[in-house]
Amino acid sequence: MPDSSSPILTTFGQALPKSILSQKKIFDQKASVNIPANAKWSQKGVTVAGGNGHGGATDQLNQPYGLFVDDDQTVVIADWGNHRIMQWKKGDTTNGKVVAGGNSQGYGLDQLNRPTDVLIDKETDSLIICDRDNRRVVRWSRHRGTTQGEILIDNINCRGLAMDHQRYLYVSNGGAEVRRYQWQWRDKNGTLVAGGNGNGDGLNQLSFPAYLFVDRQQNIYVSDNGNHRVMKWSKGAKEGIVVAGGQGEGNALTQLKNANGLFVDMLGTLHVADSLNHRVMRWTQGAQQGTVIVGGNGEGEGANQFAVAIGLSFDRRGNLYVADRYNHRVQRFSLKYLLDAL
Repeated sequence: MPDSSSPILTTFGQALPKSILSQKKIFDQKASVNIPANAKWSQKGVTVAGGNGHGGATDQLNQPYGLFVDDDQTVVIADWGNHRIMQWKKGDTTNGKVVAGGNSQGYGLDQLNRPTDVLIDKETDSLIICDRDNRRVVRWSRHRGTTQGEILIDNINCRGLAMDHQRYLYVSNGGAEVRRYQWQWRDKNGTLVAGGNGNGDGLNQLSFPAYLFVDRQQNIYVSDNGNHRVMKWSKGAKEGIVVAGGQGEGNALTQLKNANGLFVDMLGTLHVADSLNHRVMRWTQGAQQGTVIVGGNGEGEGANQFAVAIGLSFDRRGNLYVADRYNHRVQRFSLKYLLDAL
């Protein structure tokens, strides 16, 4: 990792000062990126994983869901339809590597069943995986020779995962709630931190919560999939606030249609995969409507299109990665930051 005084270069060779990108703590779920309000991204994505049709070869994906981008731009992907976790290192232009599962669909400790999310725990150098259809959260070591995982939490209808800087693990549950776990102490029950009041659209409710983001203040952002909105729950709150969407299902700039992957930068700006609108939206704090930053050109397989955008992440240089479900690929959109705006 570069010295804190060192500039970081975008893919266009422009030097960004340290005020734009923050250093990543060892336990943070994703790089904390401070993206300027006037930032723009390339409108044509580059395929960095998959993109060779639907299949189970190491150069293919089968309906990718959640993804995680490490400091070195290694991309780890929940390869839902292949019941495995795939890893593509920067520069891997053809084949990825199976790093968990891949032993057919099943319940064994060496198997996964439609995983929907994955993150890297840097402290233990392991993958934490939402093994959805096995109703469990599992951990797989990244050390060479690992052939099976261990169960951290079971009997849970998990969909999304997040970890805060204190290494609490957050899991969205199909029971319309989010729970926080002290998983390193074998906490199996967790603490309710969002929802838990039945499936509904009240401010104290969620409907099919999907992906999560937890900031440094332990505010929890939830893609409230069934309500077509993103909710923010402050630490200890009994109800949340709507920070994106919530105006019914639709494609207006005030609306979302099946919100999924999300990311919040250091300024509190929300980025969300607006899945069935085939676009990624950006909502600044307090905004009444969002802006489309990539996609929004109809469903398709073009470099500027998605066929259901699901997972979303950024690398520490501000480049955007999107799991493009039915195109069976992950697309990277390079940050284009104008120097005259510095």
